[in-house]
Parts: sequence; structure tokens; C-alpha cells
Amino acid sequence: FNLMSDMYALTAIENISRNLPRAVKNGKDISARERVAFGNTLSGLVESVGLCTSQHSLEHAMSAFYQDLPHGAGLIMISKAYFTHLIDKHVCDDRFVRMAKAMGMEDAKEPMDFITMLAKLQEDCGVSDIKMSDYGIKPDEFETMAKNAKDTMGFLFMCDRSEISVGESAAIYEESYK
Repeated sequence: FNLMSDMYALTAIENISRNLPRAVKNGKDISARERVAFGNTLSGLVESVGLCTSQHSLEHAMSAFYQDLPHGAGLIMISKAYFTHLIDKHVCDDRFVRMAKAMGMEDAKEPMDFITMLAKLQEDCGVSDIKMSDYGIKPDEFETMAKNAKDTMGFLFMCDRSEISVGESAAIYEESYK
């Protein structure tokens, strides 16, 4: 992470989180769609000047075993548990507060405010009830998927603010399961 990726990321978060619910509710809202598209473009730039984290490795392992699972749906499924895991380690509290503020909680003070805003965004977009079980994923596969994530895309684990082990990865899947 660097100054440029942070700048792009926060602007992307602001534009997407504040406009995606409007675009989902009314696909003809060109202003909202323009802001989401802008945020999406910035998100791509973040990956060009920075990198993804292990959240993407964890999701790619899920969709490798379950090809009908869209990448975005898998990321949504594990997002709250994944980010809560990092928050519990207190490795970048200030970043989570800044993201919550970018999402519209101007008085955010705690890292968990980000999870509150993430949950609200998912609810507002109608995706909060996406379930692993709907795609056939079973809890007895979590350890296998966690190992696959590390073995095939372990380089993204090196981008994390704190090391996430195979056991912790399996626990993130477990916490996300419904």
C-alpha cells in the first residue's frame, strides 16, 4: 500500500459505497451509475499501483472448487469475517476508520464502524443473504480450500498487514458460513 493506492482506494470506496445502492435500485440513474463506474475504474488502478490481499486468494479457492460461484459473490460471503479478523489484530485500525468515513459515517471512530458500513452496503444492495450453502460449499472443505488458497495464490498473503495462517483462513470461512 502506498500514497497513490490509498488515494485511489478511498475515492473508489466513497464513489461506489455512496452510489451503488442507488444504481441497484434504479438502473436508469445515470449519475449513480457514472459514479460506480468511476469507482470501479479507480479500483482497477489500485491493483495497478498496489496489490490485492489474501481475501482474493481465499475467494479464488472457493470458486476453483465451485465454478458456478461468481468471484464477487464469494468476496461478499467472506468479507465481514475477513475484515473483522484483521480488525481484531489491530494492524491498521486507522485505515478501517478512514474507510468507514469514506462510506458515509462521518463520525466513525472505531475500526468496527467499517464493518457496520459494509453490512449496510450489502443490505442496501440486496446481497447480504448470499450463502456458501447455496453454492454447495460444505464446512468440511474449509481446510482444503484454505490450503489451496495459500498454495496457489500465496503471494497475495504477503500483501496482508498481518500474516494469516491456513488455520485462520479456515476460521474465516467457518465464520462466514451460512
